[in-house]
Amino acid sequence: MTAPAPQPYAYVSPIPVRRAHLGDALASEWTKIRSVRSTLWTLGVMILLMVGIGLGVAAIASSSEAPMGEESALAFGFFGMLPASICVITLGVLTVASEYGTGMIRTTLTACPSRGRVLTAKATVFFLLVFTVTTVTASLVAAAQVAMVDTAAAPAAGEWLRATVGAGAYLAVLGLLSLAFGTLIRHSAGAITVMIGLLLLPLVAALFMFSEALRSVQEWLFTYAIPSQMIALYSTKPPFGDSGPAGWESLGILAGLTAVVLGGAYALLNSRDV
Repeated sequence: MTAPAPQPYAYVSPIPVRRAHLGDALASEWTKIRSVRSTLWTLGVMILLMVGIGLGVAAIASSSEAPMGEESALAFGFFGMLPASICVITLGVLTVASEYGTGMIRTTLTACPSRGRVLTAKATVFFLLVFTVTTVTASLVAAAQVAMVDTAAAPAAGEWLRATVGAGAYLAVLGLLSLAFGTLIRHSAGAITVMIGLLLLPLVAALFMFSEALRSVQEWLFTYAIPSQMIALYSTKPPFGDSGPAGWESLGILAGLTAVVLGGAYALLNSRDV
């Protein structure tokens, strides 16, 4: 029995066929996040807030010529970091939830059926982008603040690291938490509302706890609210009372919370339909 003769007009693709891997998903997500307008607008406004508010507060402190004692000017970075966090929250939610709103998530999961790989690629690209942009911006603002406020103490190396790399990492991890909630809720407005509530509601609730029976709850909320943790990031001692996190501990608390919520996002993404 002879083998069939080869077809004279059979087409053979010049593109090599191979299995998709994480690198392909990363390239896809990088193309998405850099080509949509929301990335440019949210990061642009974030930079304006960090620079404008940070330098504005430093200019006010410099013009007052009030002695700052042992405090350095790096702590003024908090004032720009807090409103900038809203931009990071918005971008983190939109990185996932916008695809559910447009239906693009079906195309994404068809091209890459491994849902865990898709979420890993989104989280990795988002974290690296936000961490890079926020760290560079925080470094420029910190250098300008130290130069402007000459009545403050010279910052140590640890303070520089927390005010630059620490601030960038804190905002990037906060964005990852928002991305996780966007995956869980699958609705942009709903997830952004939840995250802004998580950012502001504990402090607002604590302000109205006038009862003595709620004093311990009030102190806990004041200590562990996200804005309070941002302040603690710039300090080596607990900024509110004798107990509570300070310095890198505040970043560790947020990272732990983000890991739990992100784990839930992985579990639900793999167990439910689109």
